[in-house]
Amino acid sequence: MELAFAISVIVAVFAIVNPIGNVSFFVALTHGYSHDEKLDVINKAVLVATAVLIIFALVGNFIFEMFSITVPAFRIAGGILLFSIAFTMLHGSRPKTKLTEQDKAEAMGREDIGIVPLGVPMLAGPGAITTVMIYMSEVTGANLDFLAIFFVVLAIIITMAIAYVFLYYGDGIFERIGRMGALAFTRIMGLILAAMAIQFMLTGIMNFAISEGLI
Repeated sequence: MELAFAISVIVAVFAIVNPIGNVSFFVALTHGYSHDEKLDVINKAVLVATAVLIIFALVGNFIFEMFSITVPAFRIAGGILLFSIAFTMLHGSRPKTKLTEQDKAEAMGREDIGIVPLGVPMLAGPGAITTVMIYMSEVTGANLDFLAIFFVVLAIIITMAIAYVFLYYGDGIFERIGRMGALAFTRIMGLILAAMAIQFMLTGIMNFAISEGLI
């Protein structure tokens, strides 16, 4: 059970962050940068994204309590959001929840592009934040499962470590797979994410029905 949960959360976080899909944007955004400048951007992006996801994972339950949001309601809403992102990914487009054209244009003139937009929202966007909060909500509260909490945090760290590697070798990867290769991988991740989004919604509906005594 713990192994299944660990694999599920790692795959989900990796799919929504989509490190390979972000390589093409990183290469375009850092065109003309020196090796040291690119390394500085990568370090900032990965550190900021990791910190944001871990913070939201740990404080997610407090946010639910503050706004009187039930876990089933959040699972359903989160599933809808993730499915909309997955649908966009399946069509080979960049999710609008991650980056707008205006953000992209403004980013070209920013010094701290590693923080915004690469760290947030490219790596740690609304979809990724929602995903880690949903998984953390399953293992906190009355039945606190420290091992499962560790798996959620581990999934974030593993995904960001992979993202670091892909961005570090971004130029070489982009030359080999090209834009079409990145889009193909994005579509695959979108299909996986769509299935997980549907599962989030079904589980949320089932939990709601049980809590209300409907079944």
